[in-house]
Amino acid sequence: MTKPEILLIGDYPDWDMEGLTANYTCHQTPHEDLDAETAARIRCVAFKGHSLFTAEMMADMPNLGLIANFGVGYDVIDVAAASSRGIKVTNTPGVLTDDVADLAVGMLIAATRRLLPADAWVRSGDWAAKGNYPLLRTVTGKRAGIMGLGRIGRAIAERLVAFNMDIHYHSRAPKDTPSDWTYHADPVAMAGAVDYVIVALSGGPETAGIVSKEVIAAVGPEGMLVNVSRGSTVDEEALITALQSGALGFAALDVFAVEPECDPRFGTLENTLLQPHQASATIETRQAMGKLQLSNIQAFYAGTPLITPVN
Repeated sequence: MTKPEILLIGDYPDWDMEGLTANYTCHQTPHEDLDAETAARIRCVAFKGHSLFTAEMMADMPNLGLIANFGVGYDVIDVAAASSRGIKVTNTPGVLTDDVADLAVGMLIAATRRLLPADAWVRSGDWAAKGNYPLLRTVTGKRAGIMGLGRIGRAIAERLVAFNMDIHYHSRAPKDTPSDWTYHADPVAMAGAVDYVIVALSGGPETAGIVSKEVIAAVGPEGMLVNVSRGSTVDEEALITALQSGALGFAALDVFAVEPECDPRFGTLENTLLQPHQASATIETRQAMGKLQLSNIQAFYAGTPLITPVN
């Protein structure tokens, strides 16, 4: 039996390729290099890209029926165009929640206690030559504001409860939360009420720039912004300006407006902790994401309900 032909966009490790190639004939050439006959046979795209998946790309594959996204965020896929063409989109939520929440909390602690500069203090010999590292601030008992209380935001908040933190959150509407969690309809008001703002929003037009100049100013010179969502959620120019002037105390960032060529000014700032968009980058989570992506592809070809449909 001839295997269905699918297009792979992005780099896939061996553990993903094993499942994909066992069931499908996989094309890894750029979609624009597919000849018309091959493009017409492509009914599914396994998408692991960071560049845009546009309506024009969809039109190049006239029989496309599924875009199976690797990742929870799908803001680079034109879902409206896909829906208008009858193309289903899936993602891989849930399986990466814990790792993203873990990194958010880890970044918060590492930034507050300056773990990387303190490590350098020991390695360089400064501890012996200059004495003890400067005193820092405690983490426990502070006030945390979560921007976006979905799966990941909730998991972050629940971890911070263990640090006896006062939990505040902003979302489109109040959530079913413990009675001592505080909802803020206005993100600026929330930012002004807490010590740390942790961004856990989905990307896309609705959240673009929601961490505005005003939100950043409200966090203030003693506060910290942690972003494990999408770079698009933050007014990056306002963020850099505030960090340069000291109007914002600190930023711990796993995501940027442009990746991987992030703004070089971030690298000159001492009041930042920078990570290479690696919140979900563990072997366990990436394997689970690949399995869920494959399960959606298998369901599509079997004509059974998709596991995690977006549209």
